[in-house]
Amino acid sequence: MLLKLVPQDTKIAFVSVRKIAYVVSGLMIIASIFLYFEKGLNFGIDFKGGFLIEAHTDHTADLSQLRTLTGNLGLGDVALQTFGDDSQVLIRIEYQEDKSLNEVVALVRQTLEAEYGDTVTFQRTEAVGPKVSGELIESGVMSVLLAVGAVLFYIWIRFEWQFGLGAVIALLHDVILTVGMFSLTQLEFNLSIIAAILTIVGYSLNDTVVVYDRIRENLRKFRKMELPELIDFSLNETLTRTVMTSLTTLLALVALFYFGGEVIHGFTAAMIWGIFVGTYSSVFIASPVLLWFELRREPEEKAEDGKEAIPEQFR
Repeated sequence: MLLKLVPQDTKIAFVSVRKIAYVVSGLMIIASIFLYFEKGLNFGIDFKGGFLIEAHTDHTADLSQLRTLTGNLGLGDVALQTFGDDSQVLIRIEYQEDKSLNEVVALVRQTLEAEYGDTVTFQRTEAVGPKVSGELIESGVMSVLLAVGAVLFYIWIRFEWQFGLGAVIALLHDVILTVGMFSLTQLEFNLSIIAAILTIVGYSLNDTVVVYDRIRENLRKFRKMELPELIDFSLNETLTRTVMTSLTTLLALVALFYFGGEVIHGFTAAMIWGIFVGTYSSVFIASPVLLWFELRREPEEKAEDGKEAIPEQFR
């Protein structure tokens, strides 16, 4: 094998540092909640309502000049970003109580044409009202809660209730830290971020289920092994898969982050952060928290061959 990122027989004592991981995660969760209530989220038009205009010019758009022009229109917060190439500009304008979409578009068009002439064309215009945006927020929160509830039910049916609670604790950890990251960085929080959070939930769950499968298998196989040692052994057995899956996913996401354009910038940022916290939580949160619960072992007569070959490092 030309590339080996993880040795084949690792003996890392993950469980021994669980208290440190709990403290670090606890502090990060508290910080995320504080940031959310202190700074809030930078909601996009999807959630706070507003107008969106896609403009195209025959030459490179000067965002600094465009900000000055649109900032003098008295329309409140105006956000601009290029996408595709430097000649395409996405203009986001906060919701106007006294102006319709057509009036705002006409005002922006008049201002840009006075500066650039007839070279400016509007490829797309749309509006999201406050009532619709409020419903989108409720729907987004509900979708995340339903996803977490479905995870609890799925794990409970497939494994035992202890595994279900462990998985949900890890998922809530990942979601809270992702929201905290967006509150800290003030990246735009829109519907695509909700999609990213749901994707993170699925990724973290998949990673956790792989580890849980191995723990459950080893519970039947090594009935005399202490639970902390068994969890460490299971984590080390699946470590290569965990690292390789996270690394290959991150390589694709980093490429999208830098070369995918501004339109998916927030989504890829959420996914990159989510891969980090999802991998961390599956190893240092979801598995060690099983020590809080009393896991049932298979009765002795159901064990494989009635004997167990305890790994050398645990003898």
